[in-house]
Amino acid sequence: MKRTLGFTLIELMIVVAIVGILATIAYPAFTDYLIRGRIPDATSGLAAKRVELEQFFQDNRTYVNAPACNNDAATSRWFTFSCNGTATATAYTLTATGRDAMTNFAYTVNQANVKASAITRSGWNNPNPNNCWAIRKDGSCS
Repeated sequence: MKRTLGFTLIELMIVVAIVGILATIAYPAFTDYLIRGRIPDATSGLAAKRVELEQFFQDNRTYVNAPACNNDAATSRWFTFSCNGTATATAYTLTATGRDAMTNFAYTVNQANVKASAITRSGWNNPNPNNCWAIRKDGSCS
């Protein structure tokens, strides 16, 4: 009796089907995990810039010409930080705008520590009311 080594076509198709099923479940979960891991890049950057602005205000009693607002080149790997418009003597709005894989995400904070999220990525919800930084797909906030 001759013994054959190797796999049959049926065995191979079963393995391909199992790998395909696992990939359809695992890949979306993995990409969401990566996105959730990149969001703190924006929120921590905004918090740090907000502290810089408040320290500048304590010293100068104005937000005008604050280094944190004039340095629009300040970026992280996934977000670009800037002041929306021009900071006035008593007001500012900081924005973290996503780039590359995070292009559909934007976070803001102003002088009153009012936080907001603008998320347009498919499957992600903005929080309701929008007064926080959304960190999960369902719109739950930090």
